[in-house]
Amino acid sequence: MSYLIDGNNVMAQRVGWHKDKPKARRGLMDELARFAQERRVRVAVVFDGAPEKHFADGASYKGVVRVFYAERGSNADERIKQMVERSRERRTLVVVTSDRALADYVRRCGARVVRSGEFRKKMEEAIAETSHQDADEPSTNGEFDEWMRYFGVAPDDE
Repeated sequence: MSYLIDGNNVMAQRVGWHKDKPKARRGLMDELARFAQERRVRVAVVFDGAPEKHFADGASYKGVVRVFYAERGSNADERIKQMVERSRERRTLVVVTSDRALADYVRRCGARVVRSGEFRKKMEEAIAETSHQDADEPSTNGEFDEWMRYFGVAPDDE
């Protein structure tokens, strides 16, 4: 299953998100990465506005979230429509948005729709489950290896 997220809709579920949009974007990307890892799903997020300095259009965030932006002079909804139209997996695609017109369009294309508030609750539950499990379990060797790969250290390196 893959999720295509209307980023600004999900960010808007938190009070005060508009006060620091770059921080809200990074916070959402962190949450989406944890959700993707916990649920073992693919996640792409589309934001309105210009690309972040460190996350170009199409960039991968933490290896599990693809980050996209509205095209110049357009909006995230139009970009999401294009992505749904090009998708080969519409039947297993879940689009997260609270925009009624976009939701109707996506459904006509054969994809499922989840409202932003409902998704945020589902994402927070998944993150809470992970946090609870992490508190109960000691760090594993696999986690150590993952961090070493993250920092570019191969198992053979001394």
